[in-house]
Amino acid sequence: MGGVTSSIAAKFAFFPPNPPSYTVVADESCGGQLYMPEVPRRDDVDVLKLRTRRGNDIVSVHIKHPKAAATLLYSHGNAADLGQMFELFVELSKRLRINLMGYDYSGYGQSTGKPTECNTYADIDAAYKCLKEQYGVKDEQLILYGQSVGSGPTLDLASRLPNLRGVVLHSPILSGMRVLYPVKRTYWFDIYKNIDKIGLVNCLVLVIHGTEDEVVDCSHGKQLWELCKHKYEPLWVSGGGHCNLELYPQFIRHLKKFVQSLGKSKEAANGSKKTTVDSDSQSKPSERETTDSFQLGSDLPEMSRNSLDSRLEKSKKAKNKPEKSRMSTDRFDRFRRKKGLVW
Repeated sequence: MGGVTSSIAAKFAFFPPNPPSYTVVADESCGGQLYMPEVPRRDDVDVLKLRTRRGNDIVSVHIKHPKAAATLLYSHGNAADLGQMFELFVELSKRLRINLMGYDYSGYGQSTGKPTECNTYADIDAAYKCLKEQYGVKDEQLILYGQSVGSGPTLDLASRLPNLRGVVLHSPILSGMRVLYPVKRTYWFDIYKNIDKIGLVNCLVLVIHGTEDEVVDCSHGKQLWELCKHKYEPLWVSGGGHCNLELYPQFIRHLKKFVQSLGKSKEAANGSKKTTVDSDSQSKPSERETTDSFQLGSDLPEMSRNSLDSRLEKSKKAKNKPEKSRMSTDRFDRFRRKKGLVW
């Protein structure tokens, strides 16, 4: 029974875009350098293929910022791939002034293999190894970022690295089974047992969650935050759903403050007291704040580029309609969303 339940939970956890949104091509004129024809080529971006310990080849991108003092390793959500995430990655690197590595799980995009819990752990380990060996990144310079199902591999790695600079959990899950059922204990056949690993993380942790998330209830994020050893002021985005938090101005403002606080003092990351900042979690987007929102060119409709406020107001008025954030790292159909089977 347990094996069957675990298998079902795993199937609901992974929805690779089909077909993938990108391809990977070797440019022979540049010594076989890899690139994605579907996204703009940039001198500050490396496209890589990494071999995992489980024998899969995963695709990753490394984005370099000229003034970066930290590197962020981003584990995306369940129904996106690097082609869809690329523009967001570039914008995050620019806004936060960091180097950023994103990767596709086994079975996602042009990565080989199948998406499983164990494979995602091997995937993030391969990305981490690349950052250390190829880019010289030290643990003290590394921030791990996990969104939705990406909180699983993120917390698994974070629980094994005592000297990380910080961790960001974006719409995280307590565990796979807890998304599906209101269980009060952790079963051996559960997947992504984040609730049991969060207490092993020794660096400062920021939790971001929407208060109206219909896929992963906000209680998941709140309980994980309570269990953190080293808490940073959380961001509970009032009215935010599961896949539109990037549209809220307080999202990037709060993330900036977190990254800046990590750079100012290592004691803030390792101290026993909770670091506090001015919380924007209950504020609503205003016209003055739109400069802090992401406006990613062609990835958003013209109306959204002109006014993210109007888009947010429309989404609040149409709560019964599925969220269709073009920047979403988690995209799911109406049936799965109503049933709460995708995170």
